[in-house]
Amino acid sequence: MVERSILITGCSSGIGADAARTLRARGWRVFAACRQQADCDRLRAEGFESPRLDYTDPESIAATLDAVLGATGGTLDALFNNGAYAIPGAAEDLPADALRAIFDANVFGWHDLTVRVIPVMRAQGHGRIVNHSSVLGYVSIPWRAAYNATKYAIEALTDTLRIEMRDTPIHVVTLNTGPVATRIRVNSIPHFERWIDWRNSARRAQYESTLLKRLYEDRGPDRWELQPEAVTRALIRAVEHPRPAPRYYITTPSRLMAVARRVLPTRALDWVLSKG
Repeated sequence: MVERSILITGCSSGIGADAARTLRARGWRVFAACRQQADCDRLRAEGFESPRLDYTDPESIAATLDAVLGATGGTLDALFNNGAYAIPGAAEDLPADALRAIFDANVFGWHDLTVRVIPVMRAQGHGRIVNHSSVLGYVSIPWRAAYNATKYAIEALTDTLRIEMRDTPIHVVTLNTGPVATRIRVNSIPHFERWIDWRNSARRAQYESTLLKRLYEDRGPDRWELQPEAVTRALIRAVEHPRPAPRYYITTPSRLMAVARRVLPTRALDWVLSKG
C-alpha cells in the first residue's frame, strides 16, 4: 500500500500531538509541525519528522512546506490546520494590535499554508484539507472576542473553499470542537497578560470574579469535556473516508449550539450564551 502523508500543525501537545501519534500508528507518514524549536526537537526524539512552523512567519511556512515536499517527492495527501491560540478578555479591552496579532496566527497563516498546498493536491489528483474550527465559529461567548472572531473567519474561508473545490478532487472539511482537554487555557495566559489591561478596565470587578479565576485556577474538567482522542477520531474520518462529511461536530456543546443557532431568536441565544 502506498504510504500516505499528512502535515499537522500545533503538535506540541493536546489535539495535534494525539493526532500525530494516532495517525502514525495507522501507517501515515506524519509531519508533526510545532512553533517552538524545543517542541520539534522533543518530537524528533520520538521519531517524528517535525518541522518548525510559525504561522506568523511566511518564510517559516514556505520552508516547512518545501521540506515536506522534498521528503515526499513532491506530494502531500492531507493538511490539518490545527495550531492556534486565544486572548481572553472583554471586547472593549482588546487592543487593535492584539486582534491583528491573533488573526496573523489563527487565520492569515492558515490561509497562506492552505493556498500553497492546493496546487500540490490539484497536480497529484487528490487531497484533504481539514481546518480545526470550534463551536465558537458559529456562536460567541463572553470574554473570548478575539478567538471567536478568528474562528468565524476560519468558518467563512473554509466554507468558501469547500464550495469552490467542488470541481476538484480536493475535499475540504471542518472540525467543530467544544470543550476538549488541551493546554489552550494555560497557553492563553501570557497573551492575556501582554494585551489586556484588566486592572484599569471598567469591568475590573467582573474580571476578578469570573475570568481571572477561570484562567489561573485549575478547577478540573469542564462540563462535557472530552479528551483529544475524540477530535482525532473525527480527523481519521475526514482524511480516510472515501467521501468525508463537510463538517464534523465534536462534543455535545458543539452539536447543541449548532441547533440553537438555527432555532433560537437572537435575544434568547444571547441569554443562553451569556451564562458561559
